[in-house]
Amino acid sequence: MSRLRLGVNIDHVATIRNARGGLHPDPVRAAVIASEAGADGITAHLREDRRHIIDEDIGQLIGAVALPLNLEMAATGEMLAIALRHRPHAACIVPERREEVTTEGGLDAAGQHDHLKPLIAELGAAGIRVSLFIEPDPRQIQAAVSLGVPVVEFHTGRYAHSEGEGRSVELRRVADAAALAAKNGIEPHAGHGLTFDNVLPIAAIPQIAELNIGHFLIGEAIFDGLAPVVRRMRQMMDEAR
Repeated sequence: MSRLRLGVNIDHVATIRNARGGLHPDPVRAAVIASEAGADGITAHLREDRRHIIDEDIGQLIGAVALPLNLEMAATGEMLAIALRHRPHAACIVPERREEVTTEGGLDAAGQHDHLKPLIAELGAAGIRVSLFIEPDPRQIQAAVSLGVPVVEFHTGRYAHSEGEGRSVELRRVADAAALAAKNGIEPHAGHGLTFDNVLPIAAIPQIAELNIGHFLIGEAIFDGLAPVVRRMRQMMDEAR
């Protein structure tokens, strides 16, 4: 089995910064620490309301951290222009609603096919690796195939918030979706709600190439420090493979 990559989402370092204003804590510093602790990439979601990451953070992250940046973004003209200006390594298109606390589910790539197609084409033409944050559902995977994206990231929220037999069912959905995506030449990633307690079964799915984890790691860092927390997650993912 190939090595599973860890993308660390540093959004909530910026959330804490923005709660009081000023410069601290610095999400760029968090990205550097995560890099030194074994992360393979940095993820940041530039929301339309700028509730955590702000525009200035994007340029600073690209300039200060050698790791590839995965920019999570809504499918809007504003976000497209920002992505084209900064040219991150990857852009993950996510659903976004102003009233949600966090991303509540996958993008309806099938329902938004015609809206997404030109946006994906522009990102791809700029050399940005496009992914879609979708539910582990065959209909959404088929839409991703039709749209020609190289990557999908499966929303693991239902898996993370289920228990017992329900969690087993959700795990099977993710595993089946990963196999279907890989069969169609799409690299599967996964993320949302993953913790030390639930990451191993997801990490053990052989087709999944990358996990993106943020809120849990930043929360645990309050108690144990960011570097030890990233190193522990990195070790668990390696053990799963």
